[in-house]
Amino acid sequence: MTLSVQVDQTFAPGGALAAHCKGFSVRTSQLEMAQAVAGAIDTKGTLVAEAGTGTGKTFAYLVPALLSGGKVLVSTASKALQDQLFEKDIPLVRAALKRPVEIALLKGRGNYLCHHFLQRTKEEARLSSRQEISQLRQIEFFSRVTTTGDKADCSDVPENAPIWGLVTSTRESCLGQNCSFHEDCFVVKARREAQAAEVVVVNHHLFLADLALRETGNAELLPRADVVIFDEAHQLRDIATQFFGQSFSSHQWFDLLRDVLVEGRASARDAADWDAVIHPFETQLKQLRAGLAGIKDVQRIPLAKLGDYQDIQSALAGIRTHAENLQTAVTQIADRSEAWQKLDERISEALATWQVCLGESAGSNEPVAGDKPVATDPQDPFTADMADAHDASGAQHNVQWVTLTPHMVQLHNSPMDIAEPFAQFRNSQEAAWIFTSATLSVKGSFEHFTASLGLSDPETGLWHSPFDYENQALLCVPQNAPEPQAPDFPEKLAELCWPALQASDGGVFFLCTTLRAVSRIGKWLEQRKTAEGLDWTLLIQGQASKAEMLERFRSSEKPVLVGSATFWEGVDMKGDGLRLVIIDKIPFAPPDDPLVAARNAWFKDRGMDPFRELSIPEAAIALKQGAGRLIRDETDRGVLVIGDHRLLTKNYGSTLWRSLPPFKRTRHIEDTVERLRDITRSSTTAQIST
Repeated sequence: MTLSVQVDQTFAPGGALAAHCKGFSVRTSQLEMAQAVAGAIDTKGTLVAEAGTGTGKTFAYLVPALLSGGKVLVSTASKALQDQLFEKDIPLVRAALKRPVEIALLKGRGNYLCHHFLQRTKEEARLSSRQEISQLRQIEFFSRVTTTGDKADCSDVPENAPIWGLVTSTRESCLGQNCSFHEDCFVVKARREAQAAEVVVVNHHLFLADLALRETGNAELLPRADVVIFDEAHQLRDIATQFFGQSFSSHQWFDLLRDVLVEGRASARDAADWDAVIHPFETQLKQLRAGLAGIKDVQRIPLAKLGDYQDIQSALAGIRTHAENLQTAVTQIADRSEAWQKLDERISEALATWQVCLGESAGSNEPVAGDKPVATDPQDPFTADMADAHDASGAQHNVQWVTLTPHMVQLHNSPMDIAEPFAQFRNSQEAAWIFTSATLSVKGSFEHFTASLGLSDPETGLWHSPFDYENQALLCVPQNAPEPQAPDFPEKLAELCWPALQASDGGVFFLCTTLRAVSRIGKWLEQRKTAEGLDWTLLIQGQASKAEMLERFRSSEKPVLVGSATFWEGVDMKGDGLRLVIIDKIPFAPPDDPLVAARNAWFKDRGMDPFRELSIPEAAIALKQGAGRLIRDETDRGVLVIGDHRLLTKNYGSTLWRSLPPFKRTRHIEDTVERLRDITRSSTTAQIST
């Protein structure tokens, strides 16, 4: 029986899914997508599939993948979807199909407890607080009872607690087969299970980290697969940019110094006064941190603009000398043990990366000269840090840039384009490749997505959401919206939307394009809420983790959440608990972002229009993601307000709003008030009747 026939029978009324899944009913779009996936598997082809919210894309790719009988690798962008696939969706499909396939969940190395570093921390580390001492005891107990070593399973210690950095390994610090705990290693166990399993669930970061390792000739971590599926595929390019480039941060220097100090106290007290060796380096890093005191938000700047931050640049200049001194001390005893060899390699690699990201050549403090001259514009600081994506020999050029936060500096050396290395890897693997998301197309075209990953002539499919947007939701672009560039835009928009906020009386996402807007709108709402004595639960990004804020939103009676990019996607709020979504502006990438500016210059150099070719498609996809938070189920109702009149007044606006679901539209905020009052009244009536 062909795979296509098996898929038809599985989705048919009375088929395996209907028999096993309560309330299942076949959807034409879901079956069509499943058949497209089956076709790609049969031909080992490539399919790019956009499936609107409610299509049921997860079953549409899982059913043919599991029926195929081959090795399946599923990669996602978010931990939430990764967990849902492993814990719920794949077991459900497996049971319906009566296929006893083995499933494995594989995460990055940093998610697994390391016996070696736990032992070393217990013996030698000087913990900074009673909390860390208590957490170490809890982790030690966890190590004796866990079968996976996954820190997510250690409920007593938060996953982001700094203590985990002391008891987990990195690729650079792992002792490999020379470790005395190798046979009990949780990472080794997880990889063995992944190699043996028929279906492996990973995330994009792990997949691309593995791909980057293969590019350097290192052994691959992930198993070869017959079917590779990328869900949430719209995030692939940005994540891939991280892994095909290089980066190093001041935090990583601190971690490296800590590891040298602990190992020195444990096994080489005779070789050096390690406190004396490390103290000057730490002092330099602390001076760097002091220079960051004036940084209020996360800033991304081109390397050429680092000169505007004299204190930071001065502190960075001294790091290389301290790193070289540290390397000299460690190299002298590197042959003592595997641990010291690893530390020597880590310092060497860190120093090399640091120099590359600063545009320096090894053994010189001078910037690296490019392979070909780069024309620079004195009005454009970005072109000084970028060149053509490839020179005449085909070598790829990168852009150097810097992330500044109140506590950290991170240097980056990022590729201008990842299409070529990604395409080379894909072409080297004989497998079916499935790329899917609810947001891949721009006004029906997949050209922007496929070009960004070097996908040549893939099969494509677009299946719209089955939801009745015309009746379930209303889109308002207020006719009297403030000018997007106005200095007081955030406050004016909040004032304009206040009647809608009052009518909704909670159940609101206020999504902003910048953290500064989050702060200003949050402050305005807090003052207005207090002045009017409203009993809303106001949640402002930065007050707690994303998971904590979403949990509070779900459990509160009248929640209003103000957030930026992190809340634009991967959030599933079904029901009337979320009935109003406000988006402040069209989510254009900031033109002064170093990667954006470098890509824009690259497009201009080739006679292309970067605004049309890059800015508009990426804004359209991001806008679809934000708008997609509102309607998550066939019974959901709500209002979407976009406070940016350019959506209707600019020529490019039609590309943006035509990429959105077919909402009923209005220009009057009064219409949103009336719709929200209807939703609130009917929701209250339904609660009383039940």
